[in-house]
Amino acid sequence: MGSQHHLVVSQKVQKGRIMIAAVKGFKDVLPHEVPMWLMCESKARDIFSRYGYQEIRLPIVEHTELFVRSLGDASDIVEKEMYTFLDKGGDSLSLRPEATASMARAYLEHALDLNHPTGKLFTFGPMFRRERPQAGRLRQFHQLDVEAFGVASPSLDAEVLVMLHHFAREMGIEGAVTLEVNSLGCAQCRPLFREALVEFLRGVEDDLCPDCKRRMKTNPLRVLDCKKEGCKKVVAKAPSIQETLCDSCGEYQESLFELLGVSEVPYTLNPLLVRGLDYYTRTVFELTTTRLGAQNAVAAGGRYDSLLKEIGNKDIPGIGFAVGIERLVLLLQQMGREAVVSPPILFVAPLGEGEARKVGFALARYLREKGIGVEVSHKKRSLKANLRKANRIGCPWVAMIGENELAKGVILLRNMKSKEQTEVPWDGGAAVCSMILKEDER
Repeated sequence: MGSQHHLVVSQKVQKGRIMIAAVKGFKDVLPHEVPMWLMCESKARDIFSRYGYQEIRLPIVEHTELFVRSLGDASDIVEKEMYTFLDKGGDSLSLRPEATASMARAYLEHALDLNHPTGKLFTFGPMFRRERPQAGRLRQFHQLDVEAFGVASPSLDAEVLVMLHHFAREMGIEGAVTLEVNSLGCAQCRPLFREALVEFLRGVEDDLCPDCKRRMKTNPLRVLDCKKEGCKKVVAKAPSIQETLCDSCGEYQESLFELLGVSEVPYTLNPLLVRGLDYYTRTVFELTTTRLGAQNAVAAGGRYDSLLKEIGNKDIPGIGFAVGIERLVLLLQQMGREAVVSPPILFVAPLGEGEARKVGFALARYLREKGIGVEVSHKKRSLKANLRKANRIGCPWVAMIGENELAKGVILLRNMKSKEQTEVPWDGGAAVCSMILKEDER
C-alpha cells in the first residue's frame, strides 16, 4: 500500500451516517455510571488510609521487560494478552496488564525503601489485556491496587486480608462474597507439589482443554485456575498443595488463620486456589461471588517475596491485592445498590436576553461560590419549558428573571415541591442564598 496506512475502524450507522465506534473491549463510563465508580474510589481512599496506605499515580506504559521478568515469559498474559509495540526509538513498550510490577518498579526506582522500609501504597487506574471481551472482563479494565513492601510476616498478611474484608463490608457486599485463601508454598516445598501435579495431569491429559495441555508444560499450576467446566471437574481430583507444605509454610499459614480468627474475618481454605502469575508465594487469596457467572473474582492477590529481586535485585518481600472496579460495580448493581447523586439546588431561568441573562449569571456565580449547585438555562425557552427542564433534572428551586422582575428589582423564586413563588430582593444573591438555605434547614 506504499506509504498509506491501512486503518481498520469499528463503525456503526446512526441516523444514516457512519459513526466511528469505540474499540472492541474498550468501554465508555457514562455520566450516570460515574457516581458509582466515585463511591468505590472514595470508600477505598478512606479505608486504605486508615491502615497507613498512601496513594501513588503510575504511568500506563512500561518497558515490556518489566512484565516479562515479573509475570514470566510463559504466562498467558505475556504470551497472548499484552498490548506491546515498538516506539520510534526501537524500545519495546507495553500497556500495563496489571499494577503490581509497576508499583514495585516505582518503589525501587525512587528508593522509597530507604525512607519507608514498610512501604504501603495504593493506586487506581486502567489496565490492558487482549482477552475475549465479556461482562466483567474488558480489554481496558480498571483496578484498585494495594501493595505493602518490606515485611514477610503472617501478621501483615492478616492485616491486608482484614483491610480487604473491611472494604467489602463498607461497600455493602460482605454477604455476597466469600474470602478464599490458600498457600502456594515456598521455593523449597512448591517443586514437590508441581511434580505431583504434573504426574496427575499426565494421567488425565486427554480430558483437558488445549490451553491446559499447553500449560502442563509451561505453568502447570495454571491448570488449577482454568474456568472451563471440563477442566474444573478434572482438577477437582488433583493432589492438594496443602499436603506438600513444608513445616515453615504450614506454621506461617496456621499463624495467618489464627489472626483472621481473632479479627473475626470469615474465610474458606481452598486448596485449588492458585494465582496465574509466577511471582506469587505462600499466601494467595480471592474475594469471590456466585452472582457474576464465570468471572467470579471481585478481588484477588497474594504474597510475592521474590518479585522485587527479579525487577531490581533487592531482596524485599511484598503482598498486595487488586479489586476489579467493573466487577465490583456489576455486583453492586446486581444487589440493587445505587450511588446517590445530588442534583443542582437551583435552576436559573432568564426569561429573555440582555439584562435578565446578566442577572442570572451574577446570581449563579454568587451561589456557586457559596457552595450551592446551580444550573443555568442557556437557551431561549418559555417559562413552561424552563420549569419542565428544572423538574426533569430534579432542581428543587427555580429562579425566574423576566422584565417584571427586573423592573421591581427582585428575583421570582419558585419552590418546585410546594409550587409556592416568592419575590426575593435582588441584592447580588445574598437574599436568594439565605432563603434557599433557610428552607433546606427545615
